[in-house]
Amino acid sequence: MPDYSDQIIAHFERPRNVGRIPDADGLGEQSDPTCGDFLKVWIKVSNACIVDIRFQCRGCPTAIATASIMTELARGQTLSQAQRITPADICRAAGGLPPGKDHCSNLAAQTLQRAIACYRDSRGEPS
Repeated sequence: MPDYSDQIIAHFERPRNVGRIPDADGLGEQSDPTCGDFLKVWIKVSNACIVDIRFQCRGCPTAIATASIMTELARGQTLSQAQRITPADICRAAGGLPPGKDHCSNLAAQTLQRAIACYRDSRGEPS
């Protein structure tokens, strides 16, 4: 059994911001073919700020927890701030990840970036 931090356990047992946003401004989808994890992230934007963010994840406990943590980091941030959220930021907020689970924080960060790019593309803004 991997050594999960208290934050990973808490976010896996009670993930935050799970679900969809029907009228989302941006949607990111990403999978990790090496492990089979799949993540979707919806964002709602107002005044260049992420005012709502939701996710659905099919994956291991760490993938679910890091997606939940990522949503908490991104909510309330400007698009520019959220675009700078890195896998290392997510890992730090998670209290560290078990060995071999870094790909989960990568998946969360990359999917957020895709949702932001989708929003910007739909408005003709540079990504």
